[in-house]
Amino acid sequence: MERDVFLRTLVRELAGTLESTVGLEDAAGYIAVVGRRIGEWLDQSYRDALGADRLDREQVADVHVDLKRRIHGDFRRVESEDDRLEYLNSRCPFEEKVLGRESMCMMTSNVFGLIAAENLGYAKVELAETIARGDGRCRVLVHLDPATGRDLPGREYFGS
Repeated sequence: MERDVFLRTLVRELAGTLESTVGLEDAAGYIAVVGRRIGEWLDQSYRDALGADRLDREQVADVHVDLKRRIHGDFRRVESEDDRLEYLNSRCPFEEKVLGRESMCMMTSNVFGLIAAENLGYAKVELAETIARGDGRCRVLVHLDPATGRDLPGREYFGS
């Protein structure tokens, strides 16, 4: 057995246990807490590596893609506007272990949301399509303007 397969299976089973015990919404909440902590660590790591107190919008987008690449995701930015970043992904870092475990998507939502909000002030992450739900790919929109993001679906994040 390989370590990677073991760890992905462990995370899948933890998420499944949470989902069946407390429900999808509460399970997503618990995983969001972990995602926030991971997001804080990643944000600081990238800022340190780039020697920056804050990242600009282009750097935030590049960090999102780079961190997913490093953990074997296949995210790519497909659109970048002043008020929105859009990504497509054809390979989840959790691979097949994510199928049917929607709560695990809170890792992406929280990491992307925290990094964007801490550096740009605000983010609302919309998981428009997810591999976990059976969509065959992920389509993630990060809305950056609270005036337009407020009325859109997704989870809001605010900078400190």
